[in-house]
Amino acid sequence: MNEMHAAPMLEGRVAIVTGAGSGIGRAVAVAMAAAGAAVVIADIGVSLAGEGGSSVPAEQTKLIIEAGGGRAVVCGETVSRWDSARRIVETAFDAFGRLDIVVNNAGILRDAIFHRMTPEDWLSVVGVHLNGSFFVSRAAAEHFRRQESGAFVHMTGTSGLIGNAGQANYAAAKLGIVGLSRSIAIDMQRYNVRSNAVAPFAWTRAASAFRAETEDDRARMARLQQINPEHNAPLAVFLASDAARDVTGQVFTIRRNEIFVMSQSRPLRSVQRDGGWTPELLRDHAFPALRSSLTPLERSHDVFSWEPV
Repeated sequence: MNEMHAAPMLEGRVAIVTGAGSGIGRAVAVAMAAAGAAVVIADIGVSLAGEGGSSVPAEQTKLIIEAGGGRAVVCGETVSRWDSARRIVETAFDAFGRLDIVVNNAGILRDAIFHRMTPEDWLSVVGVHLNGSFFVSRAAAEHFRRQESGAFVHMTGTSGLIGNAGQANYAAAKLGIVGLSRSIAIDMQRYNVRSNAVAPFAWTRAASAFRAETEDDRARMARLQQINPEHNAPLAVFLASDAARDVTGQVFTIRRNEIFVMSQSRPLRSVQRDGGWTPELLRDHAFPALRSSLTPLERSHDVFSWEPV
């Protein structure tokens, strides 16, 4: 699909896309520019583990957008600090005079089995994914409230929604983003501000870091390699547009040509007893009744059958 020929659903809008120097972030930034938005490319060009830094990836995204006739500016501020996040938002106003859309996509990976995960692994991943999503969203919220409009699209992940091996830091941050998005949607609905979360599938540098140890893993990786970052961009554009004005507080997963609306936590079954419970009564009466409703322990890729269309 050539995103530079997308319909102009975002004409006259201004979007911030974090982590737009490569992968899904770049695909979303290019698609939003093709749909008429001016784009702030917020990317510091670090490695997958969050090390180093370069302006080259962001500048390459800018060149792609401009080659398609779009408008973009690069911001080399990190999302993981409050003062820097505010400067990202200020860049939109300095360059384009307004802000309408925030896509929180920036992220890093530092995978480790839980008993070997270091505090630094935890803090760095949570700092970019969860804190970064809060900082940029919070800085934008002041302007969205005043203008009584705005759209947030937050990139979550199935590791957070369901769980995955070796990713406690990433999973916790990504599930935290779901709670953040839901709370923003509730708090800012009165100002006509929407907030949704998307769990994307794509073959990116993050996906390529996963180790395939079994035949099933290798088959899964082969299928994932068929899914490009660009497959995720149309949903982000739609959610940022007026066409989705009544869609907020939702969680979506997109995998190639499939779009899933994810369930959110609701009670499945209850038991009650006059006089309360003791551990023994829980053992003998409550849990025999509840056990059939307990969620099995599965990894994210166990839940989705890999038959993408």
